Amino acid sequence: MSFGGSSGAGGRAAKKAYEFGRTYVVRPKGKHLATMVWLHGLGDNGGSWSQILETLPLPNIKWICPTAPSRPISLFGGFPSTAWFDVQDLSEDSPDDLEGLDAAAAHVVNLLSTEPADIKLGVGGFSMGAATALHAATCHVSGKYASGEQFPVNLCAAVGLSGWLPCAKTLTPRLASTEAANRASSLPILLCHGKADDVVQYKFGEKSSKALISSGFADVTFKSYDGLGHYTHPEEIQEICTWLKSKLNLDGQ
Repeated sequence: MSFGGSSGAGGRAAKKAYEFGRTYVVRPKGKHLATMVWLHGLGDNGGSWSQILETLPLPNIKWICPTAPSRPISLFGGFPSTAWFDVQDLSEDSPDDLEGLDAAAAHVVNLLSTEPADIKLGVGGFSMGAATALHAATCHVSGKYASGEQFPVNLCAAVGLSGWLPCAKTLTPRLASTEAANRASSLPILLCHGKADDVVQYKFGEKSSKALISSGFADVTFKSYDGLGHYTHPEEIQEICTWLKSKLNLDGQ
């Protein structure tokens, strides 16, 4: 969660093979205009979110809800859990698991790679899934994964609920090129966070929003909710629907 700490070990580590779980798909009920990969939180699976997304009044969106690999989690003393990447602790000084983040972003790319060329693509998630979605979004903007390899998918929107921005302190240097700056200025991002969140503190969501804006992201919407803990509620879900309809030009379809 690097607002002030390390961004992980230096050098190129050998890539691990991650075995991702089941992927759940919510088919569009109307004309297919957009596809969103939605990423669950720590210890969850894609099925729980697919049930929520199935009910949304967004008939033109196809939702892809993968399940993270089960892996030892440092935060849990090495006890395994479904997780997109490893977390040592939920603090500003905790190092980022760049290898895990890149592997999760590459899985998002893989899931979107077979979508039709005329379909708008996006990524979103809750908690750790939100952090992963924001990592994928910054990789798209910089044109590269954290490893330096090319990021091959064009994202049109990113949504993060109750999450944080990984690698925040190294973001601005990654966006130094004109191409990256142009992509940052045009990628819409929605962040939502409850002020009573006792798992991922509200300040992390607020700082993530400010870090994105200061790095050149020109279309960042940050919504806060009084009394909301580390979960979702209907007002937040409605905000997502309205925002996606607008940013993906789904109104009137």
